[in-house]
Amino acid sequence: MAPEEPPCAAAPCEPGRRLFFALWPDEAMRQAMAQATQGAARASGGRPVPAESLHVTLAFLGSVAERRLADLGGIARAAARESGGAPLELAFDHLEYWRAAELLCAAPAEPSPPAAALAARLQALLAQSGFAPDLKPFRPHVTVVRKVACSGPMGSMQPVIWRFEALALLESRTLPAGVLYSVVESYALCGGQKIAK
Repeated sequence: MAPEEPPCAAAPCEPGRRLFFALWPDEAMRQAMAQATQGAARASGGRPVPAESLHVTLAFLGSVAERRLADLGGIARAAARESGGAPLELAFDHLEYWRAAELLCAAPAEPSPPAAALAARLQALLAQSGFAPDLKPFRPHVTVVRKVACSGPMGSMQPVIWRFEALALLESRTLPAGVLYSVVESYALCGGQKIAK
């Protein structure tokens, strides 16, 4: 019996895009976070995440075929419709060093049930639709430094409030200069409508 051919041997592999759902802050929110964490970022000896890349991941998907983008839009609209229609607010007020990943993160001291419910709903809908999202429990955080060399003092930071009226589908591309994130689509939390770019 001949060995099975790899799945892509008979036909060219479908190109994929590295995608994830996130809460995507505006410029003012990103700058507030960068300012509130700059001292700790400098002390960490690591690589600060550029302000334009700061975000909160809700559900990571990995590589997704282009033909499935419409399915992701339907999932985002369904999850947004069930979010209760109110803007989602996160108050980041302390810093955490994630030793295993060498990350410095800003996180809320108090859990956010609405954000956790949105992340859980996205994960459930994605899994039901045949996607393979990362199913780790949701912990709202913003990665502010990578490759931390010295954790320094952790704990409280000047609070930064991020308020969202939409969730976003983002693409992640690795370039020679670093990772670039771009918004594919945004969906209003009040009703789930797609937001024009």
